[in-house]
Amino acid sequence: MMLIAVGWILVLLLAGGLALDRAMTAMVTRNFDEQLGYMLTGMIGSAEIGPDGEVFFNRPLGDQRFLEPNSGLYWQISGKGHEDFPSRSLWDRTLKISADHQDTQAHIFDSSQFSGEPLRIMERSIILPGSNTTWWFVVAESRHELDAQIRRIRTILIDSFLVLGLGLVLMAAIQSWYGLSPLRRVRLAIAHMRSTGANRVSDPLPVEVQPLVQELNDLLSHNERQAEEARTHAGNLAHALKTPLTVLLNAAQAKEPDLAESVARETAVMRRQVEHHLARARAVGRRGAGQARTPVWDAAKSVMRAVERLYPDARFDLDGSHDAQVAIERQDLDDLLGNLIENAAKYGGGSVFVTVDAGDKGELVEIWVEDDGMGIPEVERTRIFDRGARLDTGKPGTGLGLAIVRDVAEIYGGNVDLDESEDLGGLLVKLRLPRARG
Repeated sequence: MMLIAVGWILVLLLAGGLALDRAMTAMVTRNFDEQLGYMLTGMIGSAEIGPDGEVFFNRPLGDQRFLEPNSGLYWQISGKGHEDFPSRSLWDRTLKISADHQDTQAHIFDSSQFSGEPLRIMERSIILPGSNTTWWFVVAESRHELDAQIRRIRTILIDSFLVLGLGLVLMAAIQSWYGLSPLRRVRLAIAHMRSTGANRVSDPLPVEVQPLVQELNDLLSHNERQAEEARTHAGNLAHALKTPLTVLLNAAQAKEPDLAESVARETAVMRRQVEHHLARARAVGRRGAGQARTPVWDAAKSVMRAVERLYPDARFDLDGSHDAQVAIERQDLDDLLGNLIENAAKYGGGSVFVTVDAGDKGELVEIWVEDDGMGIPEVERTRIFDRGARLDTGKPGTGLGLAIVRDVAEIYGGNVDLDESEDLGGLLVKLRLPRARG
């Protein structure tokens, strides 16, 4: 901020100083030239042609410097075929005039024809009454005074702009220091939060940094939730593995004859528990990684083709929107749909019907998975989401499929509930997932 401020101050002061210098120099020079113009006009107005054909003044010029040798103010009248008529101030010097052109209007220029004395010269060619000769009227003045005025103006400008620039830089520094003070207060508030063990920034802070503080508190809340979820997952996994391990330990100690069968059964349970919690952990990690976009139709077709190989006698139908996209990772969506479609094929009567975006097209994409099985009684629809809960124990499984669907959907901000299928008569699972934006 300070570098930008200093850079702009330097650029603007330099541009403004140059523009003001040009304007002031032009104004002083124009005033100087106007004085020469007045003198030239006076010369022309006083000049006459005498009986001898030479030019003379019918009245003396008013400026005393014309009478003082080398005074710095000079005039001269020249005509072709006539001697020059100079002012006494020229003494033994002559103003050089180029008579090969006509200046019907006053012509002004700088000259260095006098060593050590730069001149500002104004000249004009006139044909006086009673003469056919073109007379050159010239008035010249030393530039010393003009250059001294310009130097004084530039000195004043440089000093003024230096003071102005230093003042602006100082004000910019004060403004930056004061304007950024709320951020220093945020830093102190965070340090205070860490030293006191608080979990939120609660110190009173200016309104300018409140959005930052709110985002910081939201980030702390998000991290707390993730830490709590991690602790919960670890506890749940430990609890889930405790029972199978106890069964295996008891079977091993008792040297039961069906030990191998027990090991196979309980390790399958433990593997499914581990997969369940890994699925949750992956979903949590992907949720924090960024906003995903997954087409639902493509995922549903892929999952249905895989399930068809497991249940070749079942009939699968897919309908609904081809364009619906959800804000979750493809692998997680495949896991959700795979659990639901496989359950429908396993426990249904042979028909599975999947509808994409069957809801009200709001913030959530609603995916329906229906089957023609026996369904689930309404009183059991809440309990069935518990880990390990199964209603049909005659078919292989661990009872974790719907629990995984519920947990992963909730991690992404969605939900799942159960109903009765009006078309097929079996179970209707309504999976709602956040719609991808944009």
